[in-house]
Order: sequence, then C-alpha cells, then structure tokens
Amino acid sequence: MHKLGIPELLSTRKHPMRQLVLAMIAARILDPCSKLATAQRLDSDTLSSSLGEVLGVGGADTDDLYEALDWLYGGQSRIERKLAARHLAEGERVLWDATPVPFESRTCALAAFGRPKRGGRSQRQVLFGLLATPEGLPVAVEVFRGNTGDPDTVGPALDRLQEGFGLERVTMVGDRGMITDARIDEELRPRGVNWITALRAPTIRKLMKDDGPLQLSLFDQQDLAEIRSPDFPGERLVACRNPLLAEDRAQKREELLRVTEGKLAKVQARTRRKRQPLRGEDAIGVEVGKVLGAAKVAKHVRYRITDDSFAFERDPASIEGEAALDGIYVIRTNVPEAELGAEAVVQAYKNLSEVEQAFRVMKGFALEVGPIRHRIEERVRAHVFLCMLAHYVRWHMEKALAPVLLTDHDPQGAEARRDSIVAPAQRSRAGERKVRSQRTDEGDPARSFDTLMEGLKTLTKNETRVHGTEVTFDKYTRPTPLQDKAFGLLGVSFRM
Repeated sequence: MHKLGIPELLSTRKHPMRQLVLAMIAARILDPCSKLATAQRLDSDTLSSSLGEVLGVGGADTDDLYEALDWLYGGQSRIERKLAARHLAEGERVLWDATPVPFESRTCALAAFGRPKRGGRSQRQVLFGLLATPEGLPVAVEVFRGNTGDPDTVGPALDRLQEGFGLERVTMVGDRGMITDARIDEELRPRGVNWITALRAPTIRKLMKDDGPLQLSLFDQQDLAEIRSPDFPGERLVACRNPLLAEDRAQKREELLRVTEGKLAKVQARTRRKRQPLRGEDAIGVEVGKVLGAAKVAKHVRYRITDDSFAFERDPASIEGEAALDGIYVIRTNVPEAELGAEAVVQAYKNLSEVEQAFRVMKGFALEVGPIRHRIEERVRAHVFLCMLAHYVRWHMEKALAPVLLTDHDPQGAEARRDSIVAPAQRSRAGERKVRSQRTDEGDPARSFDTLMEGLKTLTKNETRVHGTEVTFDKYTRPTPLQDKAFGLLGVSFRM
C-alpha cells in the first residue's frame, strides 16, 4: 500500500484514522470479515496476524473502526479526485457499470427490493456503480437505492466525472442496458460526452429488415463491418459476428426448447390421462402458463388450448428469425473514426468485461462487499468505498504477482494468437503451459491469488527472550522459494 501511495491518498498527514483505514483495507484483502471480527484480529489478546502491530492499531475496537469508516466517508470525494488525477485524463475512455448487492438491515433508506442481475427472486439490496479505467482499475464508486434502474445511474456518474473530476471531454463505455437512447438524448449528448455502447436485439433486427444496412453477406469474408443508418445520424455502427458465439447460442436455444417441450408434454399428458384428467381451458392455461412463464424460449412455442385438450409445437419462423441474429452484435458510438478505428471501438466495448471481473472480485469471497449489514446510510457508502480501495490495491498486487499466479502473464502473446478482435480471447503459449503444468516458467508452483495469500500467511514473526534475561529479539521463519519470489515481485520485505 505504501508503494501505491495509499497512505498519502487517504491523508497527507499522519492520522490515527488513516492507520485504521489502512488496517481495514489490508484485512479486507487478506481475510474479509465483519468489523467486529476485524477488531478482534487486530487486538493483541485475540490477534491472528501482526497487522495491528505493524500499523500501530493493536488496541482498536469496533467503535474505532466505525469512527474510521465515518472519517473515510468524509474524505471520499477528495480521495476519488486524487485517483482520477492519477488515472484519467481529458478525452479518456471510462467504463461504467452497476451491480446489486444483498442487504440484510431493514432500517437503512438505501435498501430496497429489486431483482438480481442474473435473475431470480426479488431481494432487499443496494446498487453500486463503478467507474474504471479501460484496464478495469477502479477510480470511483457510487451507491444507489436497490430499486434504481441502471440507466438512472448514468447522470450521477457524469456529474462525478465532469463536476467532481473536472473532465469535460470523456467517452463513457457502458452496456446496452445502461446507455439507452433516452440517456444519450437527455444526458450524454447535451453534456458533450461521447459514448460507446451496443444495440438491443430488436434494433439489430430492424437494421436487417427490407435490405437494410445490416446483411449476413457482410460477414462472408470478414467478422467485422462498419455500417451507417439514417436512424443513427452522426454515429458509427460496428457490426460483428462471432461464429463460436453463434454456435453456443444455437445450442443453448435447442437445449432450452427441449426442456420446455418436456415440461409441456407432461401438462399434455395430464389432459389425456383416464383418471382425473386436467380439464377446463382456464385450468389448463394456468399449468401451461407456469411452464412458459419460466421458460426463456416461450416465444418459440405455438399452442392451442381447449376445455379438454392441449397441443403445442415449435414456431419455425420465430426460431429462424432469432437464429439469424446468433453471434451478431452491433456496437454504437459517436467517437470519430480518426480518434478510434472500428477494431479499437470493439476492444473498448469488450473492456467492460474488466468491470464485470471487478464486480466478481468485490462481491465474491475475495472481498465480500455483501451482504451488507450496516444500518446507517453513510456507513454503507463508506463500506462499499473501502471495498473499492481494497480492490484497487488487489488489482495492482495481481499485476505484480502475475508471473507466479495462474493468470496469463503474457498479454501481448495472448493477443498475438487471436485471429481478430471479434474472436474470443486466447491464452498465450506461456499461459497455457502454466495452467497445464500448474507451474511457472521457472518451475515454481503456480497458484491463484487467494491460495498464494494463504501460503504467505504461514510466515511468522516470533519474539524470543534470552533465558534468564529481559533481552528479546524477533525471529522470522525462513520463506520458501515461492514466498521469497512473491515478496520480491511485490517489492517489499517479509520482515515487518
């Protein structure tokens, strides 16, 4: 954290609260847990590491950590301005996405019922949005009520960029559910902000109708083509077709259809059985509705219900219409071609996967941003911000430790193996060897980040007292070659 300037980022003056926040960031990376558990692990009587001693916060209790959270929240805008000054510049592309987090407290105004992004039942949650560099490095975070729609987060994100960071000319990269027509017309265009997003399936279908600008023949010899449409004046449309994605979607659709047909066949069998057959158009309709309501391919099924029968079949026209779009996506931007070529536009949009990876790290067991249990709104915001700072540090650690991790440490080699920007990302040959052998190029064991952290925790610092005297000295366990290599890559000593 000192190498990254995190202490100075938090405060230019040494402050007790600064040390507590540093401790919470480190604890979130090493072993995410509640503030109570963190305080217990810092306390000299119940400690599980030397973190409290190293940072001089060994006597901190839960109230101290909550006070530090309040202090952190008070400095969030200032800290994010410093991060933006480090990593963003005028005309820069910025990634913006939002995700929900489960919430357990019932008294916080931020908590509201909403649906998880991956589907499922409605849950009490909050929504947080992440501003990141094209490489996926987090710069700022914003917390919203749990029932906030993704498009409604665009305005506050632009406020943060333009008013908070003083960046008037930026390009916002967001997915099709985030940067909608309404957001472009009401937020981005009036503010002079460029955008890179994608079109929804109905709009793509419209571009293909009646000899429109998007035809499958465009992809006979290539997988990328730039087109124009009068419906998008002054904008560029970059159409892409990924054959592997097309094959995957066709296979998934077929599997879903078979499952749905199997369930409908059971309803049909109930109408044909001799004992207590299912009767009544309404009753049969209810059972059919249960199946089709949960099916993602209901639009591809035609059916007929009478008082004593139920028949169904696939709708070939509907299936063929959707299949025509398999593997096709269209990226929409107003960035001039002189600034960003078609391939660079595709890469910029694909970089959104870096934010999705950040969400996976922050929401998963690595940092465990949720479920959130705080009752006070400011502390909820501070907790999410703390997790963002932890991810900022972890991001840099993963880059530095890449040679000994299972991640690919040769991105240039990986990019060279990809046939085109539309094709799926490939591992480099060195990355493939590492995953296959579970060893680095030097023959050392390769680990995941979290497994490596567990291994580094086995290093101990022991206070030894000379028999019969008051003289003490510290003795450290000898690091393994892998541990020594890891500390070397991080540029720090294991002797704290």
